[in-house]
Amino acid sequence: MSGMRGRVRVPAVLREEPQYRLLFGSQILSILGDRVTSVVLPFAVLSVGGGVAQVALVSAAQFAPFALLALPAGVWADRLDRKRILISSDLVRLATQLTAGLLLVSGRAEVPHLALLAAVYGAADAFFAPAFTGLLPSTVSPLNLQPANALRGLSFSVAAITGPLLAGLLVGFAGGPGVAMLFDAATFVVSVALLAPLRPRIVQDVISEEDPRATTEHFWSSLVDGWSEVRRRSWVLAFLCGMAVYHAMVLPAVFVVGPVIADTEMNGARSWAIVSAGFGAGCVLGDIVFLNWRPQFALRVATLLLVGASCQAAIIGSGLGPWEIGALELLAGVCVTGCFTLWGTTLQEHIPDRALSRVSSYDYLTSAGVIPLGNVLTGAVSAAIGIHPTLFAMSAVGLVVALGIATVPSVRMLPRGTVASAS
Repeated sequence: MSGMRGRVRVPAVLREEPQYRLLFGSQILSILGDRVTSVVLPFAVLSVGGGVAQVALVSAAQFAPFALLALPAGVWADRLDRKRILISSDLVRLATQLTAGLLLVSGRAEVPHLALLAAVYGAADAFFAPAFTGLLPSTVSPLNLQPANALRGLSFSVAAITGPLLAGLLVGFAGGPGVAMLFDAATFVVSVALLAPLRPRIVQDVISEEDPRATTEHFWSSLVDGWSEVRRRSWVLAFLCGMAVYHAMVLPAVFVVGPVIADTEMNGARSWAIVSAGFGAGCVLGDIVFLNWRPQFALRVATLLLVGASCQAAIIGSGLGPWEIGALELLAGVCVTGCFTLWGTTLQEHIPDRALSRVSSYDYLTSAGVIPLGNVLTGAVSAAIGIHPTLFAMSAVGLVVALGIATVPSVRMLPRGTVASAS
C-alpha cells in the first residue's frame, strides 16, 4: 500500500503555488454544483407545473444576462478588485440558489420565481467569468500558467461526468430539485471561505506601453480600449471568429440534435449517456496531457485541435452505434479541452494584465453568447433539410473556418508569451 501511495503525485502547480491552491480549491465544489444545477433546473421547472415552454423560458433567463453583461463585466473586472468581484458573485449566487432551494422544498416555488432567480444567477455568473480569467495569472508563476488552466479544465471535465450522476441521486433519492439547489448554495459557502484569504500578486505589464490610466478613467473609454486590444492582434480576431463558429455551428450538435438522434435512432438516454461519457473521458485525458505538455507554438496546436473539435457534429450524425460514436467523441473531447486550454493560456500570456478581463469578455461573448442563436438556427435548418445533412453541414462550416484560421501567419507563428518566456 505504501508503494502505491508513493506513486500518487500531486500536480506541481498545486505543490508550488499556495495562492492557486486556494483559487482552485474554491472552484472544485462550485463547478460540481453548477453541473448539478444545469441538470436539475429543468426538472425544478417541471416540478412546479411548468412545461417545455417554461423550461425554455427559465433557461433563456439564465443565459440572456451573460450575453448582455459580458463586455461591461470585463471592463469592471479590469477597473476593480477581481477577488472582490469573485466573492460578490459567489454571494449573489449563494443567495439565489438558497432562495430557489427553500422555495422548492417548501412547495411555494412558481415558474416566475425560478425565472427571476435564474436571471440574477446568470448576471452574477457573467461578472465572475472575466474576473476569474484575469485573476488566475496573478496566483501562479508564468511557467505554471498552462498547467493551472489545464487543471481547472480537468475539474470541469470530471464535474461533467459526476455532476449528472449526483444530480440524479439528489433528485431521485434525497428530496428532489430543491435539495439539489441547496447543495449548490452550500458549494458557494466553501468557495467564499477559500477566496477570502487569497492574496494574489501584482502583475507588472511588460507587454504593452499603453497608458495604464485608460482602465481607471471613463467606462466607455475603457470599453473602447478593450476592443483596441482585440483589434490590434490579428490572432485574437481570427481565433474569436473560430470560437464563435464552433459554439454556434458545431456545439448545438451536442445540445440540440444529439439527444434527438439518441432518442429516435438508438436506445434513448442510455445511448446518449455512452456518447457523453466518451466525450467526458476524452476531456479528462486531454486535460492530463496538457498538464505536462507545453507546445512551443501553443496557438498553432490549438488551431489543429479546433479542426478536430469541428468534426464533432459529423461524428454524432455518422449513423454509427453509440459505442463507436462514443469512441470518436473521446478523441473529440481531447481536441476540445486542449484547444480551450491553449487558447485561454495564450490570452493570459500575451494580453496585458490591465486589459485581460476585457479581452476575455469578448471571448465569452463570442462563445457562450452565441449558443442560444446557434441552437435556434440548428433547429430551423434541421426541420428544413433533415438532421443528418444538417450535422454534416455544421462540421463542414466549422472545418472550413478552422482551416482558414490555420492559414493566418500570426496564428501559426505566435510563440509562447513574453511573460512566460522571461521566467
